[in-house]
Amino acid sequence: MSSFTLNDRPVAFRMDPQTPLLWGLRNAANLTGTKFGCGAGDCGACMVIVDGEAIRSCLVSLAEVEGRSVTTIEALSRDRSHPVQQAFVAEGAIQCGYCTPGMVMAAAALLARNADPSAQDIVAALPNLCRCGVYPRLVRAVQRAGRIMRGEERIAAAPAPGIRPEDAARQVPAMEAKLP
Repeated sequence: MSSFTLNDRPVAFRMDPQTPLLWGLRNAANLTGTKFGCGAGDCGACMVIVDGEAIRSCLVSLAEVEGRSVTTIEALSRDRSHPVQQAFVAEGAIQCGYCTPGMVMAAAALLARNADPSAQDIVAALPNLCRCGVYPRLVRAVQRAGRIMRGEERIAAAPAPGIRPEDAARQVPAMEAKLP
């Protein structure tokens, strides 16, 4: 059994401790905002924040997050009011949206430690792959989010989410994890 703090709540997963965190999040916790992309740590679609650091959840096991704090896109902001989410919408840094949660999480981790990153800082901190090519808008969005966080700019709220996370979990229940 692996136990850690997930989105500010203690959890314990009855799964093989060597299971990648990504699958624990998606299959046991029903937190599907964290996406499976490549499974090799190359694309960044599965990025989450662990103890303040953006990490690829496909490369870390449940055992490796034992006793740590994990934050997924679902907990960044329940109403999509986080400055990074607001700036991504305002700058059009979202196309198909598949890579967006990973990019948002990497950007949030960067801005938490440096609210005024250079374009080079942003490119280095967000190694995520985007098939739609939002890279120039991505840099502008992260810079804008930094200005919002520094209080230099305000932005109108993004559209309200279509469904609350609690409702989604009730409509699509998590799979039961079974021990061998």
